[in-house]
Amino acid sequence: MRRIHQGIIGTLFSLSALTAQAELEHTCPENSAYLERPAAKTMIADLVKQGLDEQRIRTVLGSAECQPKILESIARPAEKTHTWATYQKIFLQESRVQKGVEFANTHADTLTRAEQTYGVPREIILAIIGVETRYGQHMGTYRVVDALATLGFDYPPRSTFFAKQLKALFELEQQAHIDADSITGSYAGAMGFGQFIPTSYQAFAVDFDNDGVTDLVNNPVDAIGSVANYFSEHKWTPGLPVAARAQLKGQGFKPLAKKGYKPGFTLAEASQAGVTPLSCDAAITSEYCFDLPDNTRVALLDLQGTDGAEFWLATDNFYTITRYNHSRLYAMAVLQLSRQLAAALENTQ
Repeated sequence: MRRIHQGIIGTLFSLSALTAQAELEHTCPENSAYLERPAAKTMIADLVKQGLDEQRIRTVLGSAECQPKILESIARPAEKTHTWATYQKIFLQESRVQKGVEFANTHADTLTRAEQTYGVPREIILAIIGVETRYGQHMGTYRVVDALATLGFDYPPRSTFFAKQLKALFELEQQAHIDADSITGSYAGAMGFGQFIPTSYQAFAVDFDNDGVTDLVNNPVDAIGSVANYFSEHKWTPGLPVAARAQLKGQGFKPLAKKGYKPGFTLAEASQAGVTPLSCDAAITSEYCFDLPDNTRVALLDLQGTDGAEFWLATDNFYTITRYNHSRLYAMAVLQLSRQLAAALENTQ
């Protein structure tokens, strides 16, 4: 770690000024000096009280460096810079589907067990892992400690959240045998096949092969079970369709489309506003249809697709997908990739 060679008073003043500038512009200070941050000192003290090794924490955190590319990435995530027309091109690819089929065939028994245990369809589990890491091919190249220190100490809008993740990373050294000094992941500090952030790793990861270690980085069996458990814990409803294309009459849909992607009205209320789902018995055929009771809660999505505006009625299961990534574009990519995977798997049987 680089150091500023000057007197103590001058050093503290310089660090304070550099940190203030970084917080204002969301840029990295010239010297990260994370061990000198008050929040870091508090975190270290808390971890030591839990029985963690202070010198180990100081060694790892002292090696962490602020990464400008991480600050750039979090300021412009794909979910906020793309329309559905451009976003879908990133994830809905034949090569990703084929890779998913290979992964599914390799882990067929595990996927069956995950479906039976948690009630989550294999194609949804596969789609999550496919979108996140292309089935383990791209788990991220940033050191997780760099990512979480950068965002926890030099990105004020979400510093509290990411400082909590950094603390959890050190706790995972004991809990999951993770090497906090070397493990790599996404710019947001997510790890493994399913890209779990540290607190999600703690809360939802499962040892699905019962070998005594919960490993989401090297063990696809644990990863499959953990993704399924995550969905189950976030209230996935077995058998409930995720979304259907919507048909509109009049202008009553506009207020509903402004309500967001969390279901907040019933199909009966949607119908009164001139919005109905495409029926699976309709003359117009589509795999994105459903026939559900009038009291089913839904949300209306207004997306800009490759052929213009698309309208969808989404259920609570769509909302559950957004608990993995809080984006309607992400959830729609997972849904459509899952349908492509289901069709491809059926054709291979």
